[in-house]
Amino acid sequence: MAGTESLRQVAHSRAPLSTWFGIVLLFALFGIIVLAVIGPAPRGSDYEETRAKKRVDNLKTSRDEATRALTTYGWIDKNKGVAHIPIERAMKLTVAELARQKPAPAGPIAAPGPQTTASQASPAPASPAPGGSPQPGAAQPAASPPGQAPASPSPQATQSPSGSPSPAPAKTP
Repeated sequence: MAGTESLRQVAHSRAPLSTWFGIVLLFALFGIIVLAVIGPAPRGSDYEETRAKKRVDNLKTSRDEATRALTTYGWIDKNKGVAHIPIERAMKLTVAELARQKPAPAGPIAAPGPQTTASQASPAPASPAPGGSPQPGAAQPAASPPGQAPASPSPQATQSPSGSPSPAPAKTP
């Protein structure tokens, strides 16, 4: 029983004041060391101002490079003979080249075909054909119904033997 009584005394005994003072002093010393190593954090806006200046400089540099590329002559690949020219000169050359070309006649505008109703349209297959090939007997979406001639795109156009519409000579009264 003597052992249990000595354990009670150790458990109930209070730490001396010097021990508590030593612990507080140790924490304070640790805090001072941390502040000395890390240093005070910058609280000002100097960091953001330097980043903003760097972004402005990058933007100015990229705009200067783009302007130089669009307004000067230079080699892109000298071995292959590829060069760049100023954009103004390129536009003038393109306009001159297009002015020399004879305009191609525009083809006739196809009129929309008649609308098919559900009773006229043949039923579509339930699943698509393998490999994307059309199934025999399947309805083609762009084809006209059987037994009808394709609608003429305009009254002035006729069907050529190749199947493409060609303009007919205009009739004069």
